[in-house]
Amino acid sequence: MDIIELLKAAFLGLVEGITEWLPISSTGHMILVDEFIKLNVTEEFWNMFLVVIQLGAILAVCLLFFHELNPFSSKKGKDGRRATWSLWGKIVLGCIPAAVIGIPLDDFMEEHLYSSVVVAAALIVYGIAFIVIESWRARRRSELSAAGALPGSRPAGAHFAASPVASSAAGGAAGSAYDGDSDFGAIASLDELSWKIALGIGCFQVLSLIPGTSRSGSTIIGGLLLGCTRSVASKFTFFLAIPVMFGASALKLVKFFIKGGTFGAPELAILGVGCAVAFVVSLLAIKWLMGFVRRHDFKAFGVYRIVLGVLVLAYFFAIAPALGLAA
Repeated sequence: MDIIELLKAAFLGLVEGITEWLPISSTGHMILVDEFIKLNVTEEFWNMFLVVIQLGAILAVCLLFFHELNPFSSKKGKDGRRATWSLWGKIVLGCIPAAVIGIPLDDFMEEHLYSSVVVAAALIVYGIAFIVIESWRARRRSELSAAGALPGSRPAGAHFAASPVASSAAGGAAGSAYDGDSDFGAIASLDELSWKIALGIGCFQVLSLIPGTSRSGSTIIGGLLLGCTRSVASKFTFFLAIPVMFGASALKLVKFFIKGGTFGAPELAILGVGCAVAFVVSLLAIKWLMGFVRRHDFKAFGVYRIVLGVLVLAYFFAIAPALGLAA
């Protein structure tokens, strides 16, 4: 067993665990990392590894939100179980657009879109989108706050404080998302997420079929534009990933074996280490992100994406050719 290859797999698991949930594109980062840290495996195994390693990341979501996603929980009443089944229905509905478009085009995208140029362009375009959307949301929140339209706010010039009771009556669950918080939106809890909005977010998920876009990034952008708070958009993004990642992994494995792919103990160890590290790191990344979005916007991720995209273009078009490392 080559310890160096296992260390590479562990590093790739680290990258996957962090980037899968932050809106900065896990697949994009994995493709870029492969330029510098290459596993000693076949191209077919690498393409399969890129997708299947996500199983480790998605198991972290299943663990962290097990109670919320479990419709059979004895701790939930009849209404609670019904609400959980409804949530699962919205999750499945949200996955349909990407499945309908992504499955038939899987081979085409793998052959034509998995390149440094596409990744860099997607990083930059959606980085700009995050900054523009969050700037618009900030202006909108200031306007609503000045008009006294947000729970806990008061019109400019008013000299009274909104009471917690009045705030609660006016906004219900939304009150906790507004009061003293930069996170706001008409949809402040998953219970308020309609079937129509769930499908709309699923349509935005189609954008993530392009490497570098980021599945979490595209669905979070969709959620924000459709009126969700950052917390709701992020959590629903996590939940959408469950059927998407399990389905994508199953599809890759089936295609890998149909095309005659095989792997022995070394490859199995590489895949196992990558998934295990991705699982542990994902637990930490998800908890961190859910705390971050309650008080901060996504502009920092937008800036990161733009800077990384520019560096990628500079590397592949200037630095690497000069060093004779790439065409």
